[in-house]
Amino acid sequence: MKLLLRLVISTLAIIVASNLVPGVVVASTGTAIIVAIVLGILNTFLKPILQILALPITILTLGLFYFVVNVFIIYLAASLVDGFRVDGFISALFFGLIVSVVSAILGMFLD
Repeated sequence: MKLLLRLVISTLAIIVASNLVPGVVVASTGTAIIVAIVLGILNTFLKPILQILALPITILTLGLFYFVVNVFIIYLAASLVDGFRVDGFISALFFGLIVSVVSAILGMFLD
């Protein structure tokens, strides 16, 4: 049940972020659900590997390279899901930030 609620929260965060950030297009609510699932899978399996590989650069940039890893994950999700498009680095960066903030705020009500 909690997993389903997390999926709904992520989907709502993706819809909110796509409406706020120019350059990010989510075709429908069904596409937003698929994007939430794909981002969840990529964040679970691929992101930790990328973070370990990018650790030296992340240390040198005082943690700012972590945002580049997030943007890469969003670009990868956009290439995997039809109906989800991100037009630029800045759009992907703001999209990731807004999704994180909205998910955190809505997730507070879950606990």
